[in-house]
This record gives sequence, C-alpha cells and structure tokens, in this order.
Amino acid sequence: MNKNITMLAIASAALSLAACGDSQDASADAAAESVESVAEEALADVTEAPVEDDAAVIEAEEPAAVDQTTAEEAAAKAAEIAAAVEAAEASAGQIADLVD
Repeated sequence: MNKNITMLAIASAALSLAACGDSQDASADAAAESVESVAEEALADVTEAPVEDDAAVIEAEEPAAVDQTTAEEAAAKAAEIAAAVEAAEASAGQIADLVD
C-alpha cells in the first residue's frame, strides 16, 4: 500500500515537472554584449573613499528586566508547549502504527 502511494506521488511529480518544461532555447534570448557590459561596469576600479553611514549604525539596547512573574509565565508557557509536542509525537506514533 505504501509503495503504491509512493510510486503514485513520484509519477505525479515527474509529470508535473514535465508539463512545466519549455523546449525553447533560452541561450538565444540573452545578448552577449549586454552581459559583458554589465560585467565590465562591476569590475571597474573604485576611486571614491569609503564613508561612514550614520544611519547604518545600530545602537545596542539594554535587555528588558525579567521579574519573577514574567519568568513564571514563560516557564508555564514552555511546559504547555512541551506537553503539546509530546502529545503530537504520541499521535504521530499511533498514526504510523496504523499505516504500517
């Protein structure tokens, strides 16, 4: 049963990729002169000196203080998430057992 589903999925993926293909030659669309001129501009020597940008400087902020209540809320939320993950793993295991 699993092998049939896997083969069906592979076949549908192969057909969808084949349907999206294009037989036209893309190399004919690119003009060599335009590509070469862009490359020459990118490799040109830089004559200007670098300048510091004040807008790009990011000031480090002080981390917010954590009080006891905030820490307890975060711990409770983490426990809820851990319980949800364990429940999801158990459900996934049960589903895997049913499928096999």
